[in-house]
Amino acid sequence: MAPTKGQTGGAGLLDALGAVSAAVSGGAGLPEAARALSRALDLSVAVVDAAGGVLAVACASPDDERAVLALERGAESVPLTAGGATVGELRLRARDVPPPDEAIQAIATLIALEVERSRGPERAAGEAVATLLADLLDRRLTDRENIVARANELGADLREGAAVIVARARPLHPEEGDWRTRVLTLAERGARGVAAGALAACVERMPNSRWTADHDAANHLGEIVIVVPGTGEDAPVKVADAVRRELEANLYGYTFAVARSRPAQDPADLHRAGAEALLAANVAEARGETLLAFEDTGAYRLLLPAMSEDPAELHRFYQETLAPLVAYDEQYETELVRTLETFLDENGNVAQTAERLFTHRHTIRYRLDRVRDLSGLDVSSTDGRERLGLGLKAMRVLGIAQQTGPALEPGASAGRVPREGKER
Repeated sequence: MAPTKGQTGGAGLLDALGAVSAAVSGGAGLPEAARALSRALDLSVAVVDAAGGVLAVACASPDDERAVLALERGAESVPLTAGGATVGELRLRARDVPPPDEAIQAIATLIALEVERSRGPERAAGEAVATLLADLLDRRLTDRENIVARANELGADLREGAAVIVARARPLHPEEGDWRTRVLTLAERGARGVAAGALAACVERMPNSRWTADHDAANHLGEIVIVVPGTGEDAPVKVADAVRRELEANLYGYTFAVARSRPAQDPADLHRAGAEALLAANVAEARGETLLAFEDTGAYRLLLPAMSEDPAELHRFYQETLAPLVAYDEQYETELVRTLETFLDENGNVAQTAERLFTHRHTIRYRLDRVRDLSGLDVSSTDGRERLGLGLKAMRVLGIAQQTGPALEPGASAGRVPREGKER
């Protein structure tokens, strides 16, 4: 006898597999596959991609849909995996008798393959955009006609130049899944809501790339880069603000920074615009700002040629000045770099530095003595202050953040030097 509604016997499970398989093999797409699964096993179903985007829904009501998407009222999530990679989630809630896990796993495999297939053209277009932006930023593509032609194929008109925006996000806690894709989806949605022809991609920052120093490739696996066509000032400003608002509204538990360049009149100069946006992103992140234009980076602008043309030289200067302090802070959990930065901001006033850091003046003087011992530069001399100040700027321009270091890892107390007794 055929199973009635709510039954999950062998015939019902075979019917479900057959219905989903028919929808997939027949090219009906994810919505029909979700509906087939819902009908066969009396489930409320939602298919979500790796970035959190809803691809298909089969629920009894809007309220039911909200509960399934929010994983409430008994709703469960099943990972969708294809080729060893997670491509999304199958979120479902049984209206009557829950089906066996093994049946859902088999159906999830079919739906995962359909998700992967349906995203093929979109993924290919995304890879083409990422390749174009990487070629532009790294100066592997300099012929104007070729740049315009390739961009035109992707729906962007770069004949009159463009500006570059870098959007960077960092999770405050370990994240599972492809969270960078989610950041890209949000940034792209914000950008295209203002400029339909904007190109957005996660561009890998490769070692030996001209637009980043070698040491930094380990810190930034990829940058969200947005190219905004045209040379007007308004569009990049509006796009950067829209991206910031999109990230602010939808990213919880993250820090982020959005930075923009000046418009480049010639598309062959987009590498310069990319360097400006990257410098501004590094400075914004160091300052704790969420939105920054290259024009507002102040004296950091003077270091742009060094960052663009010879970041290795800038990194050597950092190694000669700030690197010993950063290493000391990581190993001993001290605050030499923060103290130095505050001291310079307060124009060398120890009392005001101590007040800002809620620390005794004697401790500030002790730390500044350690700065001199480690760097060989004395903050009491004009030359020492200038070199250390430039070292701080080099650290920010290169995007070097103070790392927590092995000594601060949970459970890594062996070899850690206690704070007590280190500072007077």
